Amino acid sequence: MKMMEKEYEIIIIGAGHAGCEAGLIAARMGKKTAVFCTDIDSVAIMACNPSIGGTGKGHLVREVDALGGEMGINTDKTLIQSKMLNTSKGPAVHSLRVQSDKKIYHEEMLKTLQKQKNLDLIVAEITDLVFENINIMDIKTSSEKGFENINKKKVAGVKTAEGKIFNSDAVIICTGTFLGGKIFIGDDVTLSGPAGMKPANELGENLKNLGFEMRRFKTGTPARMLGSTIDYDKMTEQKGDEKIIPFSFMNEGKDFEIDQISCWLSYTNEETHRIILENIEKSAMYSGNIVGVGARYCPSIEDKIARFKDRNRHQLFVEPEGRDTDLTYIQGMSSSLPVDVQHQFYASIPGLENAYIVSPAYAIEYECIDPTTLKPSLETKEIVNLFCAGQFNGSSGYEEAAAQGIIAGINAVRKLDNKEPLILRRDQAYIGVLIDDLVTKGTNEPYRMMTSRAEYRLLLRQDNADRRLTEIGYEYGSVTEERYKKYIEKKKRIDSEIARLKKTKTTPEKLKKFLLKYECENPRKRTSDEVIEKRRKDIEEAPNQFFSEILTRPNIKYSDLKEIDDNMPQLSRSEKDLVEVMIKYDGYIKKQNIEVEKLRKLENKKLSDDIDYNSISGLRIEARQKLTKIKPLTVGQAGRISGVSPADVNVLLIYLEKERRKKLV
Repeated sequence: MKMMEKEYEIIIIGAGHAGCEAGLIAARMGKKTAVFCTDIDSVAIMACNPSIGGTGKGHLVREVDALGGEMGINTDKTLIQSKMLNTSKGPAVHSLRVQSDKKIYHEEMLKTLQKQKNLDLIVAEITDLVFENINIMDIKTSSEKGFENINKKKVAGVKTAEGKIFNSDAVIICTGTFLGGKIFIGDDVTLSGPAGMKPANELGENLKNLGFEMRRFKTGTPARMLGSTIDYDKMTEQKGDEKIIPFSFMNEGKDFEIDQISCWLSYTNEETHRIILENIEKSAMYSGNIVGVGARYCPSIEDKIARFKDRNRHQLFVEPEGRDTDLTYIQGMSSSLPVDVQHQFYASIPGLENAYIVSPAYAIEYECIDPTTLKPSLETKEIVNLFCAGQFNGSSGYEEAAAQGIIAGINAVRKLDNKEPLILRRDQAYIGVLIDDLVTKGTNEPYRMMTSRAEYRLLLRQDNADRRLTEIGYEYGSVTEERYKKYIEKKKRIDSEIARLKKTKTTPEKLKKFLLKYECENPRKRTSDEVIEKRRKDIEEAPNQFFSEILTRPNIKYSDLKEIDDNMPQLSRSEKDLVEVMIKYDGYIKKQNIEVEKLRKLENKKLSDDIDYNSISGLRIEARQKLTKIKPLTVGQAGRISGVSPADVNVLLIYLEKERRKKLV
C-alpha cells in the first residue's frame, strides 16, 4: 500500500506521565510530535496518590530532570508539602517526596504540552497501528549502535476509532492502565480506565493479533473522603520539612515560601481487621474475579491483613489532594471490597468514624506486555520504530513511567536521526537499573523502583543526578543550553571548593580548640566518657590537618568549618551538602568505582543480535533458550539474565575471542 505523506515524525499513544515526558522531549529535540489521549482530563493524571517521589522513586524524578524532563519542574510548581525521607540514614537512600496539588499538577502539565513548539495534543482513541513492509537490508545498522533490526514490519502511524489514519515515522505506546481496563468493587465489574475514564480495548486486541503476549496486572486505589468530616484530633500530624528542597535542579537556590499542608497518621485496629476478615470472600481479589497480578509492595488492605495476621495494626496516612479542595486520599488502604463493607472498616479507624466517602476504593486490572520483548532502547524487537514506556511495560508508579517515557522519547528521536540510542548503565542511573531489570529479567508483577535494587547506591544518590546525567543528556540532545550552563557553573563551584578544602589548613591551636568542641565537649551523638577521653588524647597528639581531612570526622559538618575557615565561598544549601557528602564518603565512593570498572569490562563486550546461540558449544540448554529470547546487547547484560550462569558467561567470552581472532586471519 502506498503510504500518504507523513503528518508527524513521532506519535505518542497516551498522555500519562510516560506519554508527557516522551512527547515533550521528542518535540524539544526538534521532531514534529503528536500526543494522543482519550480524555483531556487524563493528561498527567494522578490516578492514585497525589504525591511524587519517595524511596527510590525520588531518585528517578531527579534523573528525569537532569536529562531535561518535566516531572521535577511540574512538581515544584504544584507542591503543597515536601519532605526528605530517610535523613537518619546514609545519603545513598535520602529520597525526596512531595505532596502535589492533584488538579493543579494536571493543569500545569496540560499548559506545558499545549505551549510546546512542535507538539500537538489530540483527543482521540487509537485502536490500531499502521505498518509498511520493508527490506531487512534497508534497516540493518551496525551492532555498535544497538539498533539491529531483523524485522519485516515497520510502524508507519496509527489509526483512530473513527478510522482516521495519522502517519508517523515512529510510535511510542504509553497506555498506562487504560488498555483493557476493568474496575472492581466487590462483585461489581466495570470496563473502565482509571477514575472512571473510558478504557482502550480495541488497541489491546490488535496488539495481540500482532503477536504481542499481553498480560494482565492489577493495581488499586483507596477511598477519597471529605477532609472536613475527619477528626484529625485522633491522628498524629505529619508536617513537611521546614526548608523545602526543590525536585528540579533548575530551581536550586530559589526560596519556596509556601504554607505547607500537613498529612495525618492513623492506624487500623482489631475491629478493622475483624470486619475485613469476615468479609474477605467478597473482595474481588479473593472471590476470583480478578485474574491480574497485583503489586507486591503496594498490597490492598485486605491482602495486608490476610498475609500478616500476627500484626494488630497497619498504618495509614490521610493526604490532602490539593490546596483548594476538601478531598483527601487514604494512603495504605486500597481495597476491592464492596462499598458497604468499606463504610464499615473505614469507620472503625480513629478519626474516620464519621468521615464521608466521596468515592470508594477500587482495584483496576489492565493489559501490559512482557518487557523482555523490548531492546534496552525501549524499541520493540519485532517491529521497527515502535517504542513502549510506562505501565504498558509492566512497571508501576508515576516516576517509573516518566523515566521510561523520557528514554523512549530520546531514543525514538535518535533512531530517526540514525544515531546510537541512550542506554544508561546500572552504575550510571536508577533509570538504567529500572530498564535493565525490565528488559533483561522481565517482571511477573508490577515493578516498583526501590533503592535496594541498585548495586551502586552510593554512586546513584539523588543529590548528584545532574553530575551523573546532565552532560550525557547534553551530548544526546535532550538538555538545553540554559540547563547545561547552569549545571557547569554549579559543578565548577563544587569542584573548586573541594579542591580548596584539600589544600587548606588552619593553625594547630585553632584546630585543637575546634575539635575538642565538636568531638568531646558537644558531640552530636551520645558518647561514653571512655570514648570521649580517648578522643581528647588523640586530638592532643594529632598533627595539623587539611579541612578535607577534618570533614571526614563523623561529628563535623561542612557548616561547622566556618568557625576556623575565613574563606568559605557562598554556596547554596544543596551545594554545601554535596561538598560534604563527596568528601565524607570519598573512600567508599572510590571502592565502588573500582567495582564498577571491573564489571564495565563485560558491559563493553558487545553481542550482535544475530548470534546463533544454539550453535555455541558449551552453553547449557536453558542459557541458549534465554539468550535467544532476550538477545542481550552485551556480555554484562547476558550475565544478568535469569538462567545464564557464570560458566555460560565464560563460554560467551571464549566465543567472542574466537570470533575476534577469525577476523584477524
